[in-house]
Amino acid sequence: MSMNSINTNMSAMVALQSLNRTSDELAAVQKRVSTGLRVSDARDDGAAFAVAERIRGDMAATTSANQQLGGMKGLLAVTSAALQNVSTSLIKLRELTLKMADAAISKTQLDQYHAQAKEITNNIKSFINDASYNGSNILKDPTALTMNVVSNGSGGFYTFNTYKAITNIYNNISLAGAYTKADAQSAMTAGGKLNLAVNNTLMQLNNFGSYANYIDGQITYNKAIIDAQESGMGALVDADLAKESARLQALQIRQQLGTQALGIANQSPQILLGLFKG
Repeated sequence: MSMNSINTNMSAMVALQSLNRTSDELAAVQKRVSTGLRVSDARDDGAAFAVAERIRGDMAATTSANQQLGGMKGLLAVTSAALQNVSTSLIKLRELTLKMADAAISKTQLDQYHAQAKEITNNIKSFINDASYNGSNILKDPTALTMNVVSNGSGGFYTFNTYKAITNIYNNISLAGAYTKADAQSAMTAGGKLNLAVNNTLMQLNNFGSYANYIDGQITYNKAIIDAQESGMGALVDADLAKESARLQALQIRQQLGTQALGIANQSPQILLGLFKG
């Protein structure tokens, strides 16, 4: 068929087809440049998009787990601070108890020590009662003796023990503000109530410190998992922006030339018609 046919302009048809292909490629490249993604939806690459969506779900779950761990980290920090204050107060109470155990002190001195001891024991109770975070207190004789927190994106749990600090710490020293000399001497013995309260406090400081260290380690590990997942997903769906930018420029030039070629091809039949009319 003649390329100069006035009925069928093959040159224009070829130019239009080429321009359409260029426009389609240009739209795809512009999409990659604007989104930064080689695969932004299932139309780009269904298999890769499905894998990326699964990874995004895993990342969201792990991020959510870290948020829960962050809340538990706050609770453990408050609990540890309360126990630290209890421990400091017990040191002061031990000093007073030692003085109250002295057979040589007068009644006036004993009364003064009683007043100081009452303030210290009241403080200890307040530290325990006030160790709340987001409505939770795991020292104020909690009903549940264990606490669970989501620890990873797979729904795993970290479980640790709560503690009845009113029963095991405060109740042992609650009567210190009324110690007789004999009571004070008994409280100071190896198996005495004051030493029991001190030992229990130190044990729980160690325990809750260990729980907090585990939480910190799990948060750090989860962040590393998220970074690895993000890196893997990037390799799967991210666009090479340097390459795509260069290709965008080339396609824009090709589109301009294709438009010019189509215009020239469309002029040929008009020229032929002019010759026939002439």
